This record gives sequence, structure tokens and C-alpha cells, in this order.
Amino acid sequence: MKPMSASKIRELATDIEIELERLGRLELAIAQVHEEIRRDPERSAIFYESLALKLHNFYTGCERIFQLIVSELNGSLPSSFDWHKRLLNRMSIEREGLPAVLTSDTVVRLNEYLGFRHIVRNLYGFELDPNRLEKLVEHYPTVWHQVNFELREFINWLRQLSEQLE
Repeated sequence: MKPMSASKIRELATDIEIELERLGRLELAIAQVHEEIRRDPERSAIFYESLALKLHNFYTGCERIFQLIVSELNGSLPSSFDWHKRLLNRMSIEREGLPAVLTSDTVVRLNEYLGFRHIVRNLYGFELDPNRLEKLVEHYPTVWHQVNFELREFINWLRQLSEQLE
């Protein structure tokens, strides 16, 4: 971990909290769109595209937090064709005086959303697999709550560290 002041550590904790609040808004939106699919199956294709974008946003928001953590505490992001996957995997590794940010189980679950984000970016909306979307939506509340809980634990660790440095 690169040396940081207590105020910089508090700023990082606040930045993560802000992103978590943004991610929290997705939970209701995903539930609402999923309900529309159940209510109006004939128009489900339209709603599936909206759902896909929201799931894309979920992983993108998570990754934004991981980038903040790595750039502020380690100084650099992974660089290679698979940097997204490597960044996610780093979150479950304890190193250089830093605790693991996420459990291995959470990383495995988030990997599904990372893979799906890649699909959303590279396919037309009408090419999306509704079954895969349904599976991701079904698991989403559990994954989101795990991510939120584990990141808040990490925020608590950051706040304790900042107190020790003062």
C-alpha cells in the first residue's frame, strides 16, 4: 500500500460510499423493470434491453469502485487485454497491508456480471439471451447485498486506518 494521509483515506471511503449510493438506486429500478416483464410478456424484448443496461450499470459501478481502490491504495491499474478480470480478482487478495475487499465467493458471482457486461457491449439488444438475463436478475439481489456489505466492511477498515494515522 502506498503511503496516504488520514484525510486521503477518508476521501477514498467517502468516494466509495457515493458509488454505493448510486448502485443502491439500481436495486429498485431492476425490480421495477423485471415486474414489467412479468406483467407484459408481449413487450418483454423492450424491457429485457432496459434490464440488460441496468445489469451492465451494476457491474460498471462495482468496477468504478475497484478502480478507485486500486488507484488510490496501490497506485496503478492492471494493464493487459484482461485487465477487467484481473482487477476483479485482485479484490479478493490480501496484500501489502491491505485486507481483501471482497470474498472469493463474491468475486466468482461478480465475474458473471463482468462477462455479461461484455456481451451487452458487443451485441444488439435483440440478440440478448432472456434466460441468461433472468438468471442474472434472480441472483442480483443476493450479489448486490454481498457486494454492498463487503464494501461497507472495507469502508469501516479504511475509517479505522485513518483514525490510527491521526
